[in-house]
Amino acid sequence: MSDVLVAQDGSVATITLSRPERKNAMTVEAWRSLRETFGALQHDDSVRAVILTGAGGDFCTGADMERRDSTHPLDRMREINETALAVAEFSKPLIAQVEGYAVGAGWNMALLCDVVVASRTAKFGQIFARRGLSIDFGGSWILPRLVGLHQAKRLVMLADIVCAEEAYDLGLVTELVEPDALAGRAAELAARLAAAPPVAVSMSARMLEQGSSLTLREALENEARSQAINHATDAPDAMRAFVDKREPSFTGGWRVPRPVDTPS
Repeated sequence: MSDVLVAQDGSVATITLSRPERKNAMTVEAWRSLRETFGALQHDDSVRAVILTGAGGDFCTGADMERRDSTHPLDRMREINETALAVAEFSKPLIAQVEGYAVGAGWNMALLCDVVVASRTAKFGQIFARRGLSIDFGGSWILPRLVGLHQAKRLVMLADIVCAEEAYDLGLVTELVEPDALAGRAAELAARLAAAPPVAVSMSARMLEQGSSLTLREALENEARSQAINHATDAPDAMRAFVDKREPSFTGGWRVPRPVDTPS
């Protein structure tokens, strides 16, 4: 049985990390399978949004510390890093649906998603120091951006397990729901995102991620380029729909007319 399962309902795909006997701790093979799954979904035009979750009542407890091989640690980490990039650079809306434990690389994987919906009973932790390790899976990049340097240091250096309410108060969870409402709420948000203008939403997400490292002038230029692209994709129909008092249909298709051949 695969450690990474994929199911599709309409335009929404759900990726399930499936090692419940290990609280979905990931082997190198599982990280590789997850990366390949994101690559396949990236190029599947029938998929407009993705939910990432775990089997058996937990999200992910990071790397499986009991499954080691003879691979050099640097090579192993570089391969895991490729999976982190596949998550962070996935251009379609990505929702982390979190219940149970999301710790170590598992928590940072959720933080690299666009939206984090969590059960009120979920538990989070940057537990690396408990294992004699430093933070990884992009945590050193994403965590200070979300909570600031001192809170990031507290979470990482003390390696405490924090409850869902504290994670939400820190801005590390987008929305908290009751456990029995978690899957339904994630599906509802995914359906809304799947119906949104795919190119516009993707460009907005990337600009928000990059904005803190840019000058205002650079950010404004990115916005201008993005709006130019939107006017050749979904914006014209959305504007007509507004005038016609109807709902727009967002396809993300390129609407620039082909040039007309002229006689020589």
